[in-house]
Parts: sequence; structure tokens; C-alpha cells
Amino acid sequence: MRVYYDRDCDINLIKDKRIAILGYGSQGHAHALNLRDSGARNIAVALREGSQSTAKVEAQGLAVKGIAEAAAWCDLIMFTMPDELQAQTYAKHVHDNLKPGAAIAFAHGLNIHFNLIDPKPGVDVVMIAPKGPGHTVRGEFVKGGGVPCLVAVHNDATGTALEIALSYCSAIGGGRSGIIETDFKEECETDLFGEQAVLCGGMVELIRCGFETLVEAGYAPEMAYFECLHEVKLIVDLIYEGGIANMNYSISNTAEYGEYVSGPRVLPYKDTKERMRSILDDIQTGRFTSEWMRECAVGQPSFKSIRRRNDAHQIEQVGIKLRAMMPWISEGKLVDQNQN
Repeated sequence: MRVYYDRDCDINLIKDKRIAILGYGSQGHAHALNLRDSGARNIAVALREGSQSTAKVEAQGLAVKGIAEAAAWCDLIMFTMPDELQAQTYAKHVHDNLKPGAAIAFAHGLNIHFNLIDPKPGVDVVMIAPKGPGHTVRGEFVKGGGVPCLVAVHNDATGTALEIALSYCSAIGGGRSGIIETDFKEECETDLFGEQAVLCGGMVELIRCGFETLVEAGYAPEMAYFECLHEVKLIVDLIYEGGIANMNYSISNTAEYGEYVSGPRVLPYKDTKERMRSILDDIQTGRFTSEWMRECAVGQPSFKSIRRRNDAHQIEQVGIKLRAMMPWISEGKLVDQNQN
């Protein structure tokens, strides 16, 4: 596996390119601001007409263009908008307006890997995927660091696609910590699996189940919140810092022994692996993507219903009250919905 650093990248390649950032959410705002602060001179944020993000973009001193206008103007257009909107947006506003030799860039491989977008011939198709949410990409950059990035080339029409992608990665901070070369298939399938089986799906279900078990047994919701949600950060930070062994070194012997005897009772190894293999198969065969796109095509009714139900869960209400008692949590918060 090839890993690149700033010394391997020519950051100057990106500085004179006309760069359009499509969308201004978590990743979009981080890319645009980091590129600007790295010296990129021609940046525009491409937004649909009437977008609520327009004011946020203009408040940062960045230019706003319509999507079709930006596609015709740019040398590189980065798709940071939600996956479910990319194919329609590309077909309607981008495909016919891209000039030969331009580049289409993605922060996630889904639309290319599962053939939802059929790229225009004669253009570079690359992936620049920071391995962290946009708020972290921006926050680490401002502190002088950077989030590792993945880089991949799906089509090299110009012969310089990798060099341009590496320059972009360097400009958003990836070269400070490392840029790992991969391909669209590997990034897309491993990313979806990690999100669904462990990071978002698996962990969230464990937290809710633990909270409910304690509350239903008569314990105070506040105690359940602290033990099953609040302290997750303490454990994850230890794992993040030095792996699972580092976490076990740092916790009590009682907690470590409890991990060994009770963890497999919650998630039986053989059964869990079989369920994980089933999830991976749904991802690899495209069943998950097809199901998600069908859900989006009818207005996301199930998705929005589940979101509303989860947002109304007791754990969220208890958390609002308890976090108000800990103002230091919000002082350095990663997500400010008023800004990005």
C-alpha cells in the first residue's frame, strides 16, 4: 500500500486551478476553507438556486456559483453533496458542461463504484476522501495538523490525475499525516461496512440497548446515560490513541475482566461474524445501495420516520439536560449547525 506525504505532493498544482466545491455541508465547508488557506486562488462553492448555505458561504468570503455555471467554469469539481443527490445533479447540471481535461472528484466512491454516475469521456475521475468528518478535517487543519486521506484514480484522461489529486489532498491537510492510495471499490465497500456494522450502526444500537436495559430495570436515566453513552468517549479516546491494548492497560482490572467475560455474551463471536458477513454481502452486491436509492426516490419516508423516532428517544432528552451541566463539552464542539 503506497502512502504519500506533503514531500511527495506538489501543492502548487492546485493553487491556480479553478475549483468548484459542490455542496457546503460537513465536508464541503472543510475542503473549501482548507484549500483557501493553503493558497488556492480560484475557489467557488456550487449551490442550487435558493440554497440556505449561500449566506454561510458568503460570510466566509467565498464565491457562490450555480451548479451548471460552476461545472462549465471549473478545472476540478468536487462532489461533497449527499450521495443520494449526486447522480441526478451530475446528469442535469454537470455532464454536458464539463470541459475536456477537467476533473471530477469525489469524497466517497459510491456513485462511481455502483455506476450511478457514468462519467463524461475525456475527464479525470478521482477520489479524495479524508478519513474523518468534515468538522475534524477543518479543526485539525486549523491546529496545524491534518486528517489522513485516501486517494484513488478511476479515470486518468489527462495523464496527471494522480498528481492533481495528491496536490488537492495536500492542500486540505492530508499530506501532513499521510495519503493512502486505494481504489473506488475498496474505499466504498469498506467505508459502508465500517459505518453500518461498527461505527454508526453497531455502536449506536449497543448504546441504546444498554441505556434501555438499565432504565427498564429501575435505574435513573441520568445514571444510565453516563454509563452507556457519556463514557463512550473516554474508552474510544483510549482506543484511538493506542489501540485496544492501550485501553485495557488504562482501565481497571475489574473492567478488563468484565470485558472478557461479558463482551462475547452481548455479541457472540460466531453469530456476530455471520451477521457482519451478511451486511458485507449486501454492500458488495449493491443491494444496500439499490435499496437506499429506492428509498430516496420516494422521498425517504422510512429514513425520516426512523430519524424522528430516534431523535425523540429518552436518551436524547436526558443528554440535553446533562450536557447543559457540562459547558466544557460545547466550548470546543466539532459541530456548529449555525456555521456548517
